[in-house]
Amino acid sequence: MTNIYAERINALRGLMSRNGWDAVVISGSDPHASEYPAPRWKQVEWLTGFTGEAGDVVVTDDHVGLWTDSRYFIQALEQLQGTGGELHKTRVPDAVGIPQWLAERARVVAVDGLCQSVSAVAELKDALGDDGLVVDVPDLLEEIWEDRPSVPVSPVTTLDVECFGGVPRVEKLSWLRKWMLLQGYDKVLLSSLDEIAWILNVRGADIEYNPLVISYLLVSQDYVKWFVRKSASYGDVDPDTADSFTELQFDGVSVEDYDAVYMGLADFGGEDSAGTIFVDPSTLNCHVADYLETVFTRQGIVRGVSPVILEKSVKSPSEIAHLRQTFIDDGVAMECFLHWLDEEVATGREVTEWDASEKLTEFRSEIPGYRGNSFENISAYGPSGALPHYSTPREGSAVIRSCGLYLVDSGGQYLTGTTDITRTVPMGECTQLEKEDYTLVLKGMIYLSMAVFPRGTAGCQIDALARMPLWKGRRNFGHGTGHGIGYYLCVHEGPQSIRYQYNPQPLLPGMVTSNEPGLYREGMHGIRHENIVLCKEAGMSEFGEWLEFETLTCCHIDTSAVIPELLGPEALAWLNAYNDHVYRTLAPLLPPRTAAWLRDRTMAI
Repeated sequence: MTNIYAERINALRGLMSRNGWDAVVISGSDPHASEYPAPRWKQVEWLTGFTGEAGDVVVTDDHVGLWTDSRYFIQALEQLQGTGGELHKTRVPDAVGIPQWLAERARVVAVDGLCQSVSAVAELKDALGDDGLVVDVPDLLEEIWEDRPSVPVSPVTTLDVECFGGVPRVEKLSWLRKWMLLQGYDKVLLSSLDEIAWILNVRGADIEYNPLVISYLLVSQDYVKWFVRKSASYGDVDPDTADSFTELQFDGVSVEDYDAVYMGLADFGGEDSAGTIFVDPSTLNCHVADYLETVFTRQGIVRGVSPVILEKSVKSPSEIAHLRQTFIDDGVAMECFLHWLDEEVATGREVTEWDASEKLTEFRSEIPGYRGNSFENISAYGPSGALPHYSTPREGSAVIRSCGLYLVDSGGQYLTGTTDITRTVPMGECTQLEKEDYTLVLKGMIYLSMAVFPRGTAGCQIDALARMPLWKGRRNFGHGTGHGIGYYLCVHEGPQSIRYQYNPQPLLPGMVTSNEPGLYREGMHGIRHENIVLCKEAGMSEFGEWLEFETLTCCHIDTSAVIPELLGPEALAWLNAYNDHVYRTLAPLLPPRTAAWLRDRTMAI
């Protein structure tokens, strides 16, 4: 039986042959460099069957390559079977990137310029050299992708910052305009969806799990134009969206059609094309960037890192206050779920990974302000946990037994914040190796939680704190230790990170970051302990200013698989104190039976 993905790859090769392309690069993103694209732009998945959130594909006459990182190595090998595709590992020593790989194998390379950033295409052009040619073909797969999904349209809402925290959009726009004046820029084009959502205080549902609206934002000192796939004619939109548009226009934001962005750029160019427009090449797609060069002089286009990224990452005092409560509410849902799971499995009822995932979502949906999950639940028992980003199947998922380890990584979107939590749950008897791995990963998470560091410290400088217990045990994990988290926005955001790869961005008070070391043994088990931490001030000394972390996550950590002597006295004291805090905080909010169960689970060891 012919593999459907092999058929699609052959159809693409036919397209390549007709157009004289030596290779095609297919991005795993969309026109706005989103981590999670809408179905219309899940081109890698449609072509190869790979469902990971990070991956790019190269197709030549005799090769199909998927470039992805260690979170997806096992998954990629499984999903590429029968397609003819091969895995190319990224973020590993001696990794060869797509531009360098193509430089030795192709001269004419086609890309969908709408889904390739300026930076990515520039790197590709540099690698190919003067003899190479990069061809921009917008919607490249359109000819062979039958029934391709359309661009999504969902209702638009505006946030009430007085009720749900944050800063009014007028103040954010004023801040951006001041930054423009100081830098000497006449205009700014924002293309990253979470930046636009943040600065306009708007939310939507154009992308699953992400409350975003497909759009561009053009800002000058005199105008703000929001190009969005929502008709500006109120008769064509739902009442909530119409009200949101009215609010935006009251604050000086003109709502334009999404496809009118080209006309809008031409209007902002035109006679004033001698002025300057600022863009971020990491998120601006190549197709729009090429159009910009037709209406602005090359000297008038300034490329750099968007200032919104850093400003957005530092949460306001009102957002921090709401987040503390949101993590408590989320903790109630988690404890109700863990209690349910414990009882169901202990009594011998059959619970699959999918059943557990659905039940957890049910508990979260009961929380006021819940607006959906912040990503697809990772519900993984035993060997499934060895895939860091395991996709739980609806049919045929594993049954959770009363032994071994169950890993659940999940989160919620709430009007008052975004959550992300991982708990690895001992379901009964565990092997000595499982206990060792469980304890060492937990020890690393605790060491990072207890960190105190001087102001100016970057995440890459403290990543080793989470890895040291594992390294001493000759163990390791391939993914990053921490990522920034949005406020009712994307569950992954920058510019900060905690990972061993170099990132010079210092951790700043107000930044919210995950703390999630792990360990994965293929075919056996996976372990990850994740809490969310807030960076805050920790006083001054004669040696300068100091920072520390406050743990926001409020959900107990199971101690039944902990080896106390391996954890050590300092980490053990932290664990007992944390579990006691969780019980005292959540017990009054839980059903009596769940509170009694939690009391037993949080007893000091």
